[in-house]
Amino acid sequence: MPNRSLSELAELCGATLEGDGALEVRGPASLEQAESDQISFLNDEKHAEKLATTRAAAVIVPQGLAVDRDDLALLRAEHPNAAFSEVIVAFAGDCDGPAPAVGVHPKAIVHETAELGTGVSVGPFCVIGAGVRIGEGCVLHERVSVQHGSSLGPACVLHAGVVLRPAVQLGARCTLHSGVVIGADGFGYDPAPPDGWKKVPQCGGVRIGDDVEIGPNTCIDRGRFGDTTIGDGTKIDNLVQVGHNCQVGSHSMLCAHVGISGSTTLGPWVVAGGRVGFAGHIQIGQGAQIGGGAGVFHSLEGGQEYMGLPARPRGEYLREVTLIKRLPEMKRTLRDLERRIAELEGETA
Repeated sequence: MPNRSLSELAELCGATLEGDGALEVRGPASLEQAESDQISFLNDEKHAEKLATTRAAAVIVPQGLAVDRDDLALLRAEHPNAAFSEVIVAFAGDCDGPAPAVGVHPKAIVHETAELGTGVSVGPFCVIGAGVRIGEGCVLHERVSVQHGSSLGPACVLHAGVVLRPAVQLGARCTLHSGVVIGADGFGYDPAPPDGWKKVPQCGGVRIGDDVEIGPNTCIDRGRFGDTTIGDGTKIDNLVQVGHNCQVGSHSMLCAHVGISGSTTLGPWVVAGGRVGFAGHIQIGQGAQIGGGAGVFHSLEGGQEYMGLPARPRGEYLREVTLIKRLPEMKRTLRDLERRIAELEGETA
């Protein structure tokens, strides 16, 4: 990619430039690794000491941050991280590479009853089933399978290897990364001794709202009856499991390895850190934030932070951790007290 001037980058990301606008840089880098012809950023003032040693030509910094370096050009932005993202894209272009050409690749299979909107791209080895509806401007990369009766809203992007099982509904502008499986059979069995387990039929569907992004190898199971639902704007990381008949509220965020058992409801704006596990048939209130590795076995109120196994309010968890650290000292104290009591009892015997 060609070099870009600081004035151009400042205008692009909405920053105020302090320095030589004609100076050109060749690309972005971290503060530690940047060379004298690169641009970096500082998002958090608590790391401001790194500005003293960076070799970057320019740095995007928060508004009002005091910087004692005359040789360093500054781009002041209200949200430096978001501004730096604009700079990265300006240099990198489309990180995912070119989309398939508009139209249906000759090596794709599209059922005669499927309906494709205008401007749809269908890559090689895709399979589009009977009664499928694909909205205008959708992009299906290679080896995508959309099975009968499913539908995609406009401007969705499905990367290589995505599978939509029957009766899946995607809203507008959804992005599904490689290996995502939506609408697979829910996990349900009844004990049937002595023969083993009898499978419980899972005959519902999956409804996903607008502007949802789902990371690689995540699975969202269809409902036993009715639909599993994912609300508008929700972001789901890699390797997440959402069980049958779960309801995930709008604008929630599920980080890697989150597992949600069947029929659990998450309200809007719930954030679950990596490896959080949810039991089934519980309710999580709006805006709850659950720290990584927590185990949630009962319903939680919204608007609070939770940590631990089992999950409890953050303050309670931290007090317990502090107490646990003191246990060796408390044990020594207890033994000392027991010894002194035994000595006193021996003196009075």
